[in-house]
Amino acid sequence: MDKTSNLLWTERFFVHASDTDFRSRVKLSYLLDIMQRAADSAVSSLGLDMEKIIEARMGWMVITMKLEIKRLPQPNESLTVQTWSKGTRGALWQRDYRIFDEEGLEIAVARSIWALVDIDKRKILRPSALPVTVEPYLADSVGNLPDKVMIPDDEPLEEAYRYQVRYSGLDNNGHLNNARYVDLCCDALSLEEWEESELTGLHITYAQEATFGDEIAVWRSAWTGEGIYVRGRGDRHVCFEACLQLAKP
Repeated sequence: MDKTSNLLWTERFFVHASDTDFRSRVKLSYLLDIMQRAADSAVSSLGLDMEKIIEARMGWMVITMKLEIKRLPQPNESLTVQTWSKGTRGALWQRDYRIFDEEGLEIAVARSIWALVDIDKRKILRPSALPVTVEPYLADSVGNLPDKVMIPDDEPLEEAYRYQVRYSGLDNNGHLNNARYVDLCCDALSLEEWEESELTGLHITYAQEATFGDEIAVWRSAWTGEGIYVRGRGDRHVCFEACLQLAKP
């Protein structure tokens, strides 16, 4: 196999009815789920599966992701996810994604920043700590490194609801799964707002992990020129900040 093409991981997924919302469009969290699964598969193909990473007491932590959506898929669609490493910058890893429908049309792209962490010490590790080499794929790029979400200081937010982390939200590191934070963002909107808008993108920065029993107060803004800002705050710290980018149909 050509070494360059081997650096580009391609994986197929099928959209089931349970992956969609009340409008029969995929939930935003489903897109993050399949991107995360494709990234895990890409690393596993290098000889380092998730079981080995966990045994080494290491884990991947997403820092920031920016997703641009052209169309939300519907039930019974087949999707293809392409993902590749863009290399490292200091201790941080860069990874891009493209998602295509069964006709080969691009429906979404994403840029992300990750860190490899010591699970026990909660410390970011240097890329050299990974026991395999992850070479960058340089033949494609979705765009520049995404900036962190910055909710304007003067943007008024109001509390939408409170969420307590339970069994169903945990990942294999015992923390609230990355994709579940996106469900928290989406739950901050009313059904009427979802009926009156089209989701065109997501920009999210994860600031602090949440664990079992933690309570997160979910705050949101009104509609702005950028979209709807959402902030999740625990007892002592901000867990995440995000912007749901929406358009009126």
